[in-house]
Amino acid sequence: MGHVDQHTPATLKATFEKAYVALKLDDGSIYTGSLDQLPAVTHTLPTVLFMHGSSGINPAIREFSEHLAEMGWALIAPDSMQTEDRITYSSPIAREMYEKVHALRYEELRYAVEHLKDLSFFGGCLVLAGTSEGGVSVARFENKSQTQESARLILSWSCENNYHVTEHRTRIPKECPVLNVMSASDPYFSRANSYLDNDHALGHAAQTLKDHKDVTIVLLPGAPHTLFNLPQARSLIDAFLNRINF
Repeated sequence: MGHVDQHTPATLKATFEKAYVALKLDDGSIYTGSLDQLPAVTHTLPTVLFMHGSSGINPAIREFSEHLAEMGWALIAPDSMQTEDRITYSSPIAREMYEKVHALRYEELRYAVEHLKDLSFFGGCLVLAGTSEGGVSVARFENKSQTQESARLILSWSCENNYHVTEHRTRIPKECPVLNVMSASDPYFSRANSYLDNDHALGHAAQTLKDHKDVTIVLLPGAPHTLFNLPQARSLIDAFLNRINF
């Protein structure tokens, strides 16, 4: 559905200005809402830049963001759905159509990284994170900004060739710490999917990232596709973030 498959400067700006944010304010209360309505914040926080999946800023992301805010992190999630008449889909569709969406998401990530420095709460520690569709842009991202990430968190995206991409094109720097958390039977990116279109897929990033220095890959048996609020997933993510923000 939808027709828009390219950003204009205005639509790209809106994905950031209307980004969903969760963080502790100066008085200790937690703010959740759009970036352009955020009250003044005078303290800095480690920040997770979170790329949502194909369903947008959903209740699962809101729940996850509040958990991170309680931990002392800020989460900011650019809102791709701010783009009126943006193409959306139900799988499976042609690879070329997926790639049009991935191109939109990549531009949103690039724009957000470049503008983080303008946010009063951003303290310099940055984790790039994404789930499912959003994980593709995080895995592919070539960070040419002065704002460099401390780690990448890839949830429910396997960094492999399959129906969802023409090629996975993962470009994570080899020195960048990575946590990849997957369902062992992910309905989209494991061989449990009848239209995966890769008989050799592992369903996780171990082969793609085999030469990287600091990678943790975890499979959760029986987990759903959206898994970051499961207790076992949270324990992994919390420990990873605490290690990064030493």
